[in-house]
Amino acid sequence: MSVPTLRPEFHDIAKRVNNWGRWGADDEIGTLNLITDDVVREAARTVRTGRRIPLALPLQQDGVQTGMIPGRVNPLHSMVQINQELFGPGTVACSDDLVTMGLQAATHWDALTHVSHSGKIYNGRPATTITPHGGAEFSGMDKPRHIVSRGVLLDVARARGAHRLDGAHAVTPEDLDAAQELAGTRVRSGDIVLVRTGQIQVYLAGDKQGYGYPSPGLSIRTPEWFHARDVAAVANDTLTFEIFPPEIEDLWLPVHALDLVEMGMLQGQNWNLEELSTACGEEGRYTFLLSAMPEPFVGATGTPVAPVAIL
Repeated sequence: MSVPTLRPEFHDIAKRVNNWGRWGADDEIGTLNLITDDVVREAARTVRTGRRIPLALPLQQDGVQTGMIPGRVNPLHSMVQINQELFGPGTVACSDDLVTMGLQAATHWDALTHVSHSGKIYNGRPATTITPHGGAEFSGMDKPRHIVSRGVLLDVARARGAHRLDGAHAVTPEDLDAAQELAGTRVRSGDIVLVRTGQIQVYLAGDKQGYGYPSPGLSIRTPEWFHARDVAAVANDTLTFEIFPPEIEDLWLPVHALDLVEMGMLQGQNWNLEELSTACGEEGRYTFLLSAMPEPFVGATGTPVAPVAIL
């Protein structure tokens, strides 16, 4: 039986979007370098009403994970003390809890080290720098110290006149162009782009299996669109980020590899963009200040995030 390999069309795109060395041989944060002080100052000017829209799913045991990805468990919440008077009878009582979970179990960022290909991670470093005990030596989720920028909602579902994209729909550059026209703005350097497909509705309706498969998602053609505009990061409202099953037979997770490894661009999954879509439609604008701070787990290849859009 032949072993599937990355195809020539993948390598052709990889050459065109590659950012290795762009910010120096020691760089570990990739396109987040594009979020400059000037970008953040401009992002702050998008705030008009102060309306705040949370974008994270609740962290709960009945979460989006179904066991399809080994070890990526939904949050398991336990109480380790309940109303315990630690300093003697009649003193202030404390309650504490702990959680065991996959760092990418719910709404999260993928680190640049989340995937590798051809034995390499971002900036040409060897994939062997990810180890069982130390995790990611380079480009772990502790390296991006802050992620705040202008957010742009590209509401592909609404731009196509759909409540939700069909599970077989691969989001194309043409779809992104149409959503950008709907937004009435131009994606620019340092922006964080949120791509809405409406797929999260399937999970919110209680169908966890249907949420994951089949799923709309980004096409292998989209990394070039983001690269041409110097986008800082991209997130969407699906489990797998890219279309699943893949649009090219036996080419698994090519968008992950292009975004994370070649371009050095963070990507996020399981973002709930439904309330944001409604709010942007009501206010007639699709740009906002976005705070999406990573939890700084040292050496982690992903992290939970509780993003907030401020209109």
